[in-house]
Amino acid sequence: MTEPKPIRILGVGNVLCTDDGLGPYMIKVLESLYEFPEGVEVIDLGTPGMDLTPYLADARMVIVIDTVRGDEAPGTLRLLRDREVVSTPPPSRMSPHEPGLREALMATEFSDSSPEEILLVGVVPESTGQGTKLTAAVGGAIDKVVATVIDELERLGRPAIPRQPPGEVEIWWE
Repeated sequence: MTEPKPIRILGVGNVLCTDDGLGPYMIKVLESLYEFPEGVEVIDLGTPGMDLTPYLADARMVIVIDTVRGDEAPGTLRLLRDREVVSTPPPSRMSPHEPGLREALMATEFSDSSPEEILLVGVVPESTGQGTKLTAAVGGAIDKVVATVIDELERLGRPAIPRQPPGEVEIWWE
């Protein structure tokens, strides 16, 4: 019997650049609130480039949490699925790490190891300047990001189990 492909939840961002630290912050939040079933990997990737490729390869689904550029108000949740992630023209970067994400996805296509599904859970930042705390606008989107990730796991038949009681969120960089 073949082992099922993993589901990967990847937090991407620079914790020293205010709202850009959303991805790593969300990994800490998710780990404090939930236990994840076997085959669901929850990983803080920091600021990867092409070294993102192995985390995308051969996965059932990859959920990437990051900030995304947009005309919407700071704190707005934006969801991009599958082809939407790579179909944005290169000059209009979706996130500070987006060229790495786009290139890594293309690399998985060339090696025939693309994830079956990908979801970019993005939040429009207020600031990506120097600092270690999320702005109030982006902090206000945390519950929506959690709900989106948990709903996706439910849809995939791999539900997360709420911790009783929830753990404390330990943000080492603040």
